[in-house]
Amino acid sequence: MTQLPDYTALISQASAARELAYCPYSHFAVGAAVLTASGRVFHGCNIENAAYSATVCAERAALFSAYAAGEREIVALAVIADTPGPVSPCGVCRQVIHELAASCTVALANTRGDLRLWTPQELLPGGFMPEDMPKS
Repeated sequence: MTQLPDYTALISQASAARELAYCPYSHFAVGAAVLTASGRVFHGCNIENAAYSATVCAERAALFSAYAAGEREIVALAVIADTPGPVSPCGVCRQVIHELAASCTVALANTRGDLRLWTPQELLPGGFMPEDMPKS
């Protein structure tokens, strides 16, 4: 029997990552933590740029860090921000989560202690996947 991730601990790690956010324009700090099958945790925070298209969201920062370290099996992703309800990933992050962490559990939280668990497919029904690309 597979043991469920400790979502409270993962949210706590995401909260610590949130403290490192660089968000001088939006003032909207977001933190994320990715748990891999090997037990490693990778952190991410949003990093803004005056050229907004160069901004990176916390979810992508954490997932990209895990992938850059060679980790491909993502078990869980936790995201936290100061929002009225559990934070909602942007559309770009939903697509990245759908492709890079298709079988993980996504734990969305806020700083008030609200938490909701999702699958990537619930966050992005009908998301675009590599198999949708034509083969040459």
